[in-house]
Amino acid sequence: MSDHLLVYCTCPDPGSAQSIANTLVDKGLAACVNILPGVQSVYRWQGKRESSQEHLLAIKTLHSAYKPLEQAIVEMHPYELPEIIAVPITHGLAGYLAWIDENVTNENQ
Repeated sequence: MSDHLLVYCTCPDPGSAQSIANTLVDKGLAACVNILPGVQSVYRWQGKRESSQEHLLAIKTLHSAYKPLEQAIVEMHPYELPEIIAVPITHGLAGYLAWIDENVTNENQ
């Protein structure tokens, strides 16, 4: 199984999305973070249906960096319960996956 992960995280505004993305890349916890603005989320929170505009982070990283990446997001995120979902990358362009390997340099690995 591949060590590569795609982690999804929604943010309430452009500032928090950019700050989290910058930190993850600067700390070597992610090779790349795409920020997708204008995501409309519909969800249940505290017994009520809610709806909000969010920014989706698509984070490319390694399984070995997941725990410190998760902790960094939790520490920075404005939500009480941030969405952090990791999906294994089972296939991908070999050169791109190697680039992820080279750029996730978390010192906790």
